[in-house]
Amino acid sequence: MSHHERGHSRRGRPDKRRDGNKPKPVVGDRGKAILESIDDDSLVIQSFRRYGAELDAKHDKHERIVKHSRDITIESKRIIFLLHTLDRESKEATVLKDAEARISKLATTHFKAIAQELDGEDPYQYSKAYTSGMQEFIEAVTFYHYLKSNVLESWINIQKDFVYNVGESTNEQDGAEIKAFDENKQEKECTPEESAIETSSQKSHITTLLIPTDYFLGVGDLTGELMRKCINNLGSGNIEGCYQTSAFVREIYKGFLSIGNVAKEMSRKVYTLRQSLSKMENACYTIHVRGSEIPKHMLADVLSSSHDDMMDEDEGFY
Repeated sequence: MSHHERGHSRRGRPDKRRDGNKPKPVVGDRGKAILESIDDDSLVIQSFRRYGAELDAKHDKHERIVKHSRDITIESKRIIFLLHTLDRESKEATVLKDAEARISKLATTHFKAIAQELDGEDPYQYSKAYTSGMQEFIEAVTFYHYLKSNVLESWINIQKDFVYNVGESTNEQDGAEIKAFDENKQEKECTPEESAIETSSQKSHITTLLIPTDYFLGVGDLTGELMRKCINNLGSGNIEGCYQTSAFVREIYKGFLSIGNVAKEMSRKVYTLRQSLSKMENACYTIHVRGSEIPKHMLADVLSSSHDDMMDEDEGFY
């Protein structure tokens, strides 16, 4: 028998020299045998089960916060659409009052629920779960304050609205959420160390953290809404409002350029901000040079059609 034939024959039949005629055990049977031999009272097994429970609780908390963030995003977009209906001919006080009430409701319901979830936790572990909703809310609340007072609401003032007294309930639904949250915490078994941590973490107030990066990204989105507002002002004949909005966005752009070591997402916001500012400045330039030639009711259409031809290349913000 050749060497090749011996190798082929050896691969074709099981090797009985080591185990004899004893069949090899199936992996499933071996796993069952190991599970049956595990001591449930082992400290190692108890530790792993406790770690598993902690991970499950963390994932569940993350999903609940994501759900609140989605609701915040939807309502914030509706508030922005409402604010875009504000013009010279509309009832300004009514629109602003309605927007203020809806903004306040978001702060006292969904954001308060997030603060309850973050109580006793490291908020930076869950910041990505509600960053999209927070940015959309910042866009809505800063847009509201600009239309009301022509100012950019500061990060400090918005953060103050996310501080809540413990035990404060705004409505029945909020109270039900607090009760369900407490019952969920009572069901989880705690070690003496965890109980001590919970006792020491009891505070007179709870907070939803507003990360400065989320604030800047929300302000970056605001400039897009201000650009639309500027063009809409031209459609209604409010030329002075377009000049004011353009100057306001220019100051925001200067502030963004002074920020160093920014993330990729921030660079994209700066690029979009520059595009919005360029469109507004081109609109103001066209009004100043050709304003007497174009009827007021046609300004918006003329500027929109000429915008693509007047845009400059980007200077490097990617």
